Amino acid sequence: MSQLRDQAATATRRFTSLREAAGPRATLLCFSHLRWDFVFQRPQHLLSRAARTMRVIFWEEPIGTDRPAPHLSLRSSAEGVLVAQPCLPAGLDPAAATAAQRTLLDGMLRELAVTDPVLWYYTPQALAFSGHLRGRPTVYDCMDELSAFVGADPMLPVRERELMARADLVFTGGYSLYEAKRHQHGDAHPFPSGVDTAHFAPARGSLADPADQAAIPHPRLGFYGVIDERLDQDLLAAVADLRPDLHFVLVGPVVKVDPARLPRRPNLHYLGAKSYTELPAYVANWDAALMPFAINAATRFISPTKTPEYLAAGRPVVSTPIADVVRQYGKMRAVSIAATPAAFAEAVDAALRLARTPAAWRPEADAVLADMSWDRTWSRMAAFINEKRGIVARTQETLMASRATRPTQTAASRTRPHYDYLIVGAGFAGSVLAERLAAGSGKRVLIIDRRPHIGGNAYDAPDAAGVLIHPYGPHIFHTNSKAILDYLSRFTEWRPYEHRVLARVNDQLLPIPINRITVNKFFGVDLSQSEVEDFLASKAEPIETIRTSADVVLSKVGRELYETFFRGYTRKQWGLDPSELDKSVTARVPTRTNDDDRYFNDTFQQMPLHGYTRMFERMLDHPNITVELGVDYADVQSEVSFDQLVFTGPIDEFFGHRYGKLPYRSLRFQHETHDQAVFQPVAVVNYPQETVPYTRITEFKYLTGQEHGQTSICYEFPSAEGDPYYPVPRPENAALFQKYQALADATPDVHFVGRLATYKYYNMDQVVGQALATYQRILAQPAPARARAEQVATAAE
Repeated sequence: MSQLRDQAATATRRFTSLREAAGPRATLLCFSHLRWDFVFQRPQHLLSRAARTMRVIFWEEPIGTDRPAPHLSLRSSAEGVLVAQPCLPAGLDPAAATAAQRTLLDGMLRELAVTDPVLWYYTPQALAFSGHLRGRPTVYDCMDELSAFVGADPMLPVRERELMARADLVFTGGYSLYEAKRHQHGDAHPFPSGVDTAHFAPARGSLADPADQAAIPHPRLGFYGVIDERLDQDLLAAVADLRPDLHFVLVGPVVKVDPARLPRRPNLHYLGAKSYTELPAYVANWDAALMPFAINAATRFISPTKTPEYLAAGRPVVSTPIADVVRQYGKMRAVSIAATPAAFAEAVDAALRLARTPAAWRPEADAVLADMSWDRTWSRMAAFINEKRGIVARTQETLMASRATRPTQTAASRTRPHYDYLIVGAGFAGSVLAERLAAGSGKRVLIIDRRPHIGGNAYDAPDAAGVLIHPYGPHIFHTNSKAILDYLSRFTEWRPYEHRVLARVNDQLLPIPINRITVNKFFGVDLSQSEVEDFLASKAEPIETIRTSADVVLSKVGRELYETFFRGYTRKQWGLDPSELDKSVTARVPTRTNDDDRYFNDTFQQMPLHGYTRMFERMLDHPNITVELGVDYADVQSEVSFDQLVFTGPIDEFFGHRYGKLPYRSLRFQHETHDQAVFQPVAVVNYPQETVPYTRITEFKYLTGQEHGQTSICYEFPSAEGDPYYPVPRPENAALFQKYQALADATPDVHFVGRLATYKYYNMDQVVGQALATYQRILAQPAPARARAEQVATAAE
């Protein structure tokens, strides 16, 4: 280790005098998949600023060496960052390479007397050798969705979940990435790309044309950055062919793609990698700038640093429709968005025209850039870190940082954010309408939910044992509508699933709904299908007018089956006797005389292959949709403006319970995990006896198809208190709802959608159908006036 100490002494000499003058400084230890000297981008910008007040160690991915033993190379960068490069003998297997890096890491920390470091991760893979360390705090700066890149390790998502679990703070490189990750961590904040305006400002003046670019004719359009799978090679070639009189300059290293397969044209010029210092001179001699990114998995969440850099250099930009570029810059005059070669070529022409009148667009660009400095970004990040370290209390700067990191607060925003639609509730009704309004009509949508997750009651998530469960009870998708199935199939693949339910009656498990098997086992007979029909007819009680749930069952199957299977269950579920409930409650459950033991008769019966939450994530994954969780309508109505409101919560709550509360039944869930593969023979077993306090037990692995050595179950206990689940179908409640419906009809630009807003029990497919029908009605309406939003905001007062 003597050589390591010598390297450290040389590399950190500049820190010694600072420590003597100001005392020991905190250490930030960064683990990165990028090399410090590769491309000067987000890590370099942020950590260079961190190095002004902290000792920063940048741990790179290892390189191969001919030396027989692992060793560590340490050097100090020009920015004062200590760069640590592990050098490993060629041929080490993964386990040995991990062990070697851990040994080198621990040795370095001892030699440099590092204690209580801030652990800063750019790659979750580093947990393999650093997982034994504890940061104060641990920060995950998630700048890209690395698992989507070519050649990504299949273990990356697993490592990322582990990192999310131990991180104290999560920062993301853009708003789209934030919305994809925020559900995985309770303290996540978006920090999109900043800009060093002073570095690029000279490009607006006269800078000498670099030698390898000087001979390229004008007009010139340029791109700088890594040339990899994120570059749309086909688009680039097509635009070069469409505009042979223009010249396209590409500056940057070629990585993960074969250079020989890059498109070659007389007007395409590849100049190779350049240093960050050299970039302004190249951009200064372009007429406009390009971002011809492919639209693929690797670019889905990127927030390109070069967008504000091009603007700071005084060049208009033409980009493909990258989500964060569209969201943050798409309305600026200086930024054109185009998806096809023809449209891109036309946008290039427009950018060249715009370049001739910089005074017409640069003031707007400068106003956007004014709040986007890397200095300000690091200051906001540091405020969060200091709070976690207990160095300072939550200061005004931290509060400002917290507000500034909301997706609605972009650099271009100077007033309350405005949305075309505010949607309250991120369950089926709200999410379907958000997707349709954003993707179908190009509307800007803010969707909020008071719960900390999307999906409403259909939300699913792994429990502590790793079993995927439905926290709010079983949700089984079934429908007769091919249109509804096709719509949802845009956001999920499916697995076939036919739901089966048994009822525990004494010592027997009998199929429910009642069928031939139920009748034969319950009565101890052996009847054919036709005989069962006659048998039930003989048991049925003649009732002239069917009004109640008791009437429905008694008229079909008689008193014995009614009292055994329905009366006790209904009394527990609703707190009322079936004779006190509307006939709709039990009319939903069929009675069969054959052996069909499926709970539903619908044509389409299946479950989302990757769960409901993943389906909702895909549904809401659109640049026009902003999701805010853990907030009430009252929390945001004064912070944003909007043209129209979609309300999916309780309608009586919206109007301040003006006529009194609408009655609901609620549920309490008791979840358990058992150390066995199977708990019961079907997904759901009902317990109709009144002496049993719960109504049913659900075993979730039947629903999800998950294979797991353990199994998780859920007991359901009906309750009069708690979250509203089931509207109570009684005449007086229907009359009370009609009063609220009259208020809703008189409230302009508010759409009441879903179970709670319409006080009616719907299956999931019916809610989707209602939301799609509401969207069609919205399309047929005249455009709303923004001023009406003030009426909406005060309607509940």
